[in-house]
Amino acid sequence: MSLFWIVVHQLAEIEAMAASKKVITREEWEKKLKDVKIRKEDMNKLVMNFLVTEGYVDAAEKFRKESGTEHIDLATITERMAVKKAVQCGNVEDAIEKVNDLNPEILDTNPQLFFHLQQQRLIELIRNGKVEEALEFAQEELAPRGEENQSFLEELERTVALLAFEDVNNCPVGELLDISQRLKTASEVNAAILTSQSHEKDPKLPSLLKMLLWAQNQLDEKAAYPRINDLSTAKLEDPTV
Repeated sequence: MSLFWIVVHQLAEIEAMAASKKVITREEWEKKLKDVKIRKEDMNKLVMNFLVTEGYVDAAEKFRKESGTEHIDLATITERMAVKKAVQCGNVEDAIEKVNDLNPEILDTNPQLFFHLQQQRLIELIRNGKVEEALEFAQEELAPRGEENQSFLEELERTVALLAFEDVNNCPVGELLDISQRLKTASEVNAAILTSQSHEKDPKLPSLLKMLLWAQNQLDEKAAYPRINDLSTAKLEDPTV
């Protein structure tokens, strides 16, 4: 049973008690935590899921050896990270080639992802001041897709609007040139590759931590208890009464 379900269970117990807040001492709380048995294998899988999804190849291999978890294909992680890095560096054509080398069906079956990659190519042309090439690319590669999809057309119009401003700092769509746009596109590609490889596109650990915080916020209304305020240390802090 995870810590999240421990907190949820505790919340259910307290809701059945009196309306006034119950004070749970550190000793009582730690006893409840110790009574719950969590398999080490499950914890190892959770850690490995995070390392693989986020692409920490060396750490994943080291952890696999130390923990004895199931074998992982490090090559697929390395190839996926190469695609992600290419997008993050603005080398979109290279990224597209690498994706097709991995699995051509990824882009063939995901028109939105392919459009976003092509849109990122257009952004990079504009960033590098290649105005004529950018206009030609937009007309030949993106405009036909915009005619078939209204949302694509709107995104294309926003991107081409960058060309109307000499000073992008005063451009209402200047954020398209921010590094955050590259990261957004890179994350979308990463998720698509993971899905094609039958992996979850997002790591489980952040979601579990969000659920823990939600559960604690719910429990705060019912009781005073040793709370985890710093997720990086998971240190229990005594309740304020």
